[in-house]
Amino acid sequence: MATCLLRRVHTRRFSTTRQTAADKIDIQKVPSLREFLTLDDRKRQRRSLTSYEVPEFDAFLKNKIIPFHRNETKVLQINIGLHCNQSCNHCHVESSPERKEMMNRRTVDRLLYLLDRNNTITTVDITGGAPELNCEFRYLVENVRQLKPNMTIVDRCNLTVLYEDGQEDLKHFLAQQQCKLICSLPCY
Repeated sequence: MATCLLRRVHTRRFSTTRQTAADKIDIQKVPSLREFLTLDDRKRQRRSLTSYEVPEFDAFLKNKIIPFHRNETKVLQINIGLHCNQSCNHCHVESSPERKEMMNRRTVDRLLYLLDRNNTITTVDITGGAPELNCEFRYLVENVRQLKPNMTIVDRCNLTVLYEDGQEDLKHFLAQQQCKLICSLPCY
């Protein structure tokens, strides 16, 4: 009985406190939705096309009677990691020196296995952060070249990686492996 009475008093006190707090809320001090959403949630919300009433891709094609057929895959683009020696504003994957996500040897071996069994791919385009900073980069390039001697190998390089410790021979390695470079300069 005493426990029941104590609960009733506690409940009453809580609801009184709650009501008082609700009365004191200043609408200007209410946190915005932004404060509750994670960065990924906010990005997803910004990229959403639902508020613009954009139709789904398949529905649009069907409505406009546009045939859509898959062609053979010619380019295999491989993002081998988000670690980079730069942190550029224009980077669409937000690579930086702080990012540690890197492709491992097991995944590289799986890609090499699939590439060996494919006859339509003519270009392997390696990107990342700074792909050269992944410890599997040279292994990947050497094995692609060995498996497919005529394969076009593209390295998307920010050029400043050539001056990183341990990369002194990178330009010679890329030349020896006949890699094509697509270079971007850092954006500050």
